[in-house]
Parts: sequence; structure tokens; C-alpha cells
Amino acid sequence: MNLLVCIRQTLDTEEKIVIENGKVSHADAKFIINPYDEYAIEEALRLREAEGGTVTVVTAGPEQAESALRTALAMGADKAVRINTSAADARAIAALLAAIAKKETYDLILGGNFDVDTGAGQVPIRLAEELDMPHIGPVTNLKVQNGRIRAERDAEGATEVVTCALPALITAQQGLNEPRYPSLPGIMKAKRKPIAEFNGDELVSAELLADTAQVVALFAPQPKEPGRILQGELDDQVEELASILRIKCGLS
Repeated sequence: MNLLVCIRQTLDTEEKIVIENGKVSHADAKFIINPYDEYAIEEALRLREAEGGTVTVVTAGPEQAESALRTALAMGADKAVRINTSAADARAIAALLAAIAKKETYDLILGGNFDVDTGAGQVPIRLAEELDMPHIGPVTNLKVQNGRIRAERDAEGATEVVTCALPALITAQQGLNEPRYPSLPGIMKAKRKPIAEFNGDELVSAELLADTAQVVALFAPQPKEPGRILQGELDDQVEELASILRIKCGLS
């Protein structure tokens, strides 16, 4: 199988977010592969081990995004591609990834359910539309056999089973697998593997690279009020709670 995994580099989930001049400060920040994308990488590696083939990872971003690709290579990916771009708009990123996907024939394209920093989850869906292929997500179990996939997906507290023919695009949800850690030999090999690079403006038009979304404001969540522990007998606590709720709801 020829597999393509779309990944993105995000701030480490344990990083303290600092906002300066209306933007998240990246000074001295640690970056990692988007956690949901790790599930996509792991699933691609497992499929390759079971079915044979090649796993290619691709990302769109600045030079620092190369470290995410190196980590994916250390996990076991065969090839890596970086699209050099400063674009952040979901439409632009999807168009860039589609341009790479069209350079070869891929049986299955995988990505994370959503990015932990934006929470949007728009790029994979837009990419499937760009490539005119079916999309299934968020996938928690995946089987590939005889040119078809059988996927289980979360559906509002239940599990939905969906099947479709390849080629297709799936987005990985937590629980699909347990991503492996890069081995020391894998890390050493990854340092020597070449990474193919393309400039974004060479792949798509300037019109497609233009941002269509605008960030109006960015701010940290307001601190929450401290919790209250109600005192006294149970009847007194119930009466006090009812009084608090009436005030909060503007009923008294």
C-alpha cells in the first residue's frame, strides 16, 4: 500500500501559553507532532507492516517543522515532504497538501482528527474534497482488506461502522492505537534521510494561499471563580444552593 500521512507541528501540550501583542509567543517554546497525527502515523506504519508498501509523511510549514518530520521518520516512516509556506488558513493548507498528494497515487491518506492548538479539524475534510475521495472520521478502529476499508468511528456516544472503497482519507481519533516511541536506531537513520522540499507558491496559485480567515482577537481564558463548599445541615445546604442558583439565573 502507498500511504500518505498529513501531519502538523504544534506547541507542546505542556507548554505554558503566553500571549504577546495579540499573538501566542513562540519564544523558547517546545514543539511536537500534533498528538492526533501520531495516531495517524502509527496506523500507517501498522498497515505497511501488514500489507507492505511505503509510508510518506508530509507537512506544510516553516523550516522548524522539519523536526516533526524527523520524528515521524524515526518512528519508521519511509519518506518525508515539507511544503515551505507561512500560510495558516485551512483552505490554503488543504490545497497545498492536495498538490503533493496528486504527484503520486496513494491508496490511503491519513491525518489527525484535529489540531490541539486550533481545534478546527478542517484541513483533512477539505483535503478529501480537493481530491474527490471519501473521508471517514474520527476513526477508532480500522481494517483494510481487498481494496476496501472498514472503519469504526465515534458517533455521539455510540460506535458507527462505515465501509468504503480505496482510495480514501481517514482521520484518527484517540484510541485507534498506541503510537510507538522512536527507537535509537530509528533516530540515527532519520538524521540521514533526505526530506523533499517544495515552495508553496510553486504548488498553488497566490489566490489559494491568501488567508480567508481573520483572527479578530486572542486572549487567555478568564480565571474561574473559586468553588464554594456549602456548610450546615443538608436542608440548609439545599436551601442555600437553590438561592445561589436563583441569583445566578437572575430569578431573584
